[in-house]
Amino acid sequence: MKRALPVLVLSVAGLIPVWRHTPPAPAAAEPATPAPSVPASPGGTTRVVAGPAVDTEKGTVQVEVTLDGDRITAVRMLRQPDHPQTTAAVPVLVEETLEAQSADIDAVSGATVTSDGYKESLQAALDAQGS
Repeated sequence: MKRALPVLVLSVAGLIPVWRHTPPAPAAAEPATPAPSVPASPGGTTRVVAGPAVDTEKGTVQVEVTLDGDRITAVRMLRQPDHPQTTAAVPVLVEETLEAQSADIDAVSGATVTSDGYKESLQAALDAQGS
């Protein structure tokens, strides 16, 4: 019984900062505007298209895809959750997209929610350009 009171007091004291913690407010969403088409090579055009912002339980995901004709040449994250698993997953998702040349890619293990948001934003961008 002698230990119960100090343990209880220290437990409550340790929980107070947890109770008072408020998560940071999410950043305000800025509407993305697609960049104008720029001639790239004879017979082709380079287009940069932003996909829609997709809200996930981990945070907002939004991609920007660069197309040269029908070929995906680059993918850039405009918005992504501030989470270590997301940070590790993004290069894998981009690499898979460039290899597959579509949004039909596998989710990254441990970042399934972000992967799903990435694929949704990417597919919408590709659909908007008819690719």
